[in-house]
Amino acid sequence: MVRKKGSLILCGAFLFVAWNALLLLFLWGRPPIGRLGEGGGAEPGAGEEWGAKVGGTNGLAVEVIRLAEEVESELETQKKLLKQIQSHRELWEQRKELGKRESEDTKYEKNIEQPKKLQQIPAVPLSHKILDDTKTVTKNTQTLMVTPPRLVMKDEELDQENKQIVGHEVGLTKPSPQIIIPILVIACDRVTVKRSLDKLIQYRPSAELYPIIVSQDCGHADTARMIGSYGSQITHISQPDLADIPVRPDHRKFQGYYKISRHYRWALNQVFNVFAYSTVVIVEDDLEVAPDFFEYFRALYPILSSDPTLWCISAWNDNGRDGLVDPGKADLLYRTDFFPGLGWMLLKEVWAELEPKWPKAFWDDWMRQPEQRKDRSCIRPEISRTITFGRKGVSLGQFFDQYLRYIKLNTDFVPFTKLDLSYLVKEKYDETFEKEVYIAPLVKVEELQQGGSLKGSGPFRVQYSSRDSFKVLARNLGVMDDLKSGVPRAGYRGVVSFISRGRRIYLGPPEGWTKYDTSWS
Repeated sequence: MVRKKGSLILCGAFLFVAWNALLLLFLWGRPPIGRLGEGGGAEPGAGEEWGAKVGGTNGLAVEVIRLAEEVESELETQKKLLKQIQSHRELWEQRKELGKRESEDTKYEKNIEQPKKLQQIPAVPLSHKILDDTKTVTKNTQTLMVTPPRLVMKDEELDQENKQIVGHEVGLTKPSPQIIIPILVIACDRVTVKRSLDKLIQYRPSAELYPIIVSQDCGHADTARMIGSYGSQITHISQPDLADIPVRPDHRKFQGYYKISRHYRWALNQVFNVFAYSTVVIVEDDLEVAPDFFEYFRALYPILSSDPTLWCISAWNDNGRDGLVDPGKADLLYRTDFFPGLGWMLLKEVWAELEPKWPKAFWDDWMRQPEQRKDRSCIRPEISRTITFGRKGVSLGQFFDQYLRYIKLNTDFVPFTKLDLSYLVKEKYDETFEKEVYIAPLVKVEELQQGGSLKGSGPFRVQYSSRDSFKVLARNLGVMDDLKSGVPRAGYRGVVSFISRGRRIYLGPPEGWTKYDTSWS
């Protein structure tokens, strides 16, 4: 159709030129119309032919003027015709472009169609609309102008085709660019927050899709100036209540943990209730992010929002030390029953569940309790997408020198949004995971150590049967040996997966495991 209309345009242009040529020949060769005035000219039927001497030079001039006026009138008509042709041509071009886009969209939809047994999890529910909103936040005499884009829910606009299909299975996801994923940076009195912010801004693909909100506690002036130096690149908010928190005498040394918990509660309420975002990624002021940090969370948001057995996405691997991870598997992801933190995504509906009972202190260990976890899991990577550089803090460097400083940060960009991540959905993951773990040969830890007689590249399984046997084996193999509410760090269904001397090792309980023993803490 578009090709046919293009031919019509060329034909019209040719007819335009031909018509004007014929018009000039016609006007030049026809007899004059009407009297030309005194002293010359001819009237119809006067018996005088055009071209005769009928008035000399003056009559010829008058005739030329008359002819010119008629030609001008015809040219005006043709000019209007040409404008109409041009306007139709532009309209046809627009229709051509629209037809091309519709053709591409149809082709794409055909390519991504999945059988009904597979689920398409939308990256962004179509109920989300992006609007610009301007609010004034006033708290304890502090006024902050906030102009973030926000998501507005409109349930009546849900697209039924994007709803979850029975089975909780996902296909190749195509995350929508519309969902806004804010980054909440929890800061206090470390001017080294600059290192964290520099990397976030360096790797951030869009300021509109990933607004950075820095929430500062402590009232530290130098840190506030450092944060303020980033201007409009970030939004700086300040926790207004800097007073000490009344605690029982034996917890006075934990005052910092109480203040951190208070700050988290206030900051998350700002993100969800004031800024009105539907999700957030929380990082602390001593974390440096990987190049694919933003890509990682955008790709996993659809699964988190669709799978009710998940409650967080974490960028952190507790056993992510160099030598314990496979450097060739930067794209490998796991489910874990242990809440990792240290760069994690939270949904608004989960915060609505947690906020009313938020603890006064030790919020991260509280998150690991069965009453909060409710048998839900998180996603964690093989290679961490964050590292911590903050030895100074309320934990006084606990684990830093022994573990945290050696965590490997991913350096290769993985295009997670283009990968099929359906293997992470619980039903599919559990079946594959248990099969891989329990078909692995059972070996003793001595066989894995230097000088051992074990041959082969693995994977191998090492089995524990009690809290104490787990801790002994974990120490011998170099992984973290602490448990929270019975859950080992990075563990899933009691199994910890890691690399030892180049071989995949599964440190786990006997086959048939059913639940964690909360006394193992």
